[in-house]
Amino acid sequence: MIPLAEFPLEARRAIRGVLADIDDTLTTHGRLHAVAYAALERLRAAGLLVIPVTGRPAGWCDHIARMWPVDAVVGENGAFWFRHDASAGRLVKRYVIGDAERARRADRLDAIARRILAEVPGSGIASDQPYREADLAIDFCEDVPRLPREAIARIVAIMESEGLTAKVSSIHVNGWFGGYDKLSTSRLALAEDFGVDLDRDRERFVFAGDSPNDQPMFAFFPNAVGVANVREMADLMSVLPRFVTPSAGSAGFAELADAILAAR
Repeated sequence: MIPLAEFPLEARRAIRGVLADIDDTLTTHGRLHAVAYAALERLRAAGLLVIPVTGRPAGWCDHIARMWPVDAVVGENGAFWFRHDASAGRLVKRYVIGDAERARRADRLDAIARRILAEVPGSGIASDQPYREADLAIDFCEDVPRLPREAIARIVAIMESEGLTAKVSSIHVNGWFGGYDKLSTSRLALAEDFGVDLDRDRERFVFAGDSPNDQPMFAFFPNAVGVANVREMADLMSVLPRFVTPSAGSAGFAELADAILAAR
């Protein structure tokens, strides 16, 4: 990773949109600080597409799409994207997996959750699980005492042995049935709702993140940026972003916004 200050001016000037993880990227220690929220507003006011891409649940994403200064939100690590259609006055929801299939998978996810809790002492069901529609989130540090790396690896191994795709965020291990991820659904959302060919225009988008579940985005975007705390979980990653901000969390995201807007 190289310092954000080395992000070339011409590359920053060409940016059309900003995709960003939420936990520990837009937030700091679980809080959305004013500096990050204001950065979202400033980016959008400047005409950039702004889309959070998160592991957080559908219930949270409903609120984010309606209330935050964003164009859409990709949630549950790519299970869906939501956007608020201001002209129609309604929330538009797009799911990768249909309603019936998501309901069928729910019982299986419940059984896997019980196995993990029994086999990994100290783990917990994420407090936002009741608001999820497609995945299972196991808490390893948000509302439980922080678990060691070995316990996190065991959670991942159990999920994978049960046929789940498993990804580690800065707070949870998320598991789901299916091959989608943050990148595949971001690609769909941008194509279907904004007319963007992301494979063609990847250099015109920035992704900001901090944790292992962001690796597909780090690998895809040549202008991927990690907030400074990305270093804390670097030992769990095989792919890192090209650039890194001086500061962590909300402050780091604001630094990225400043760098993009200063070039315009």
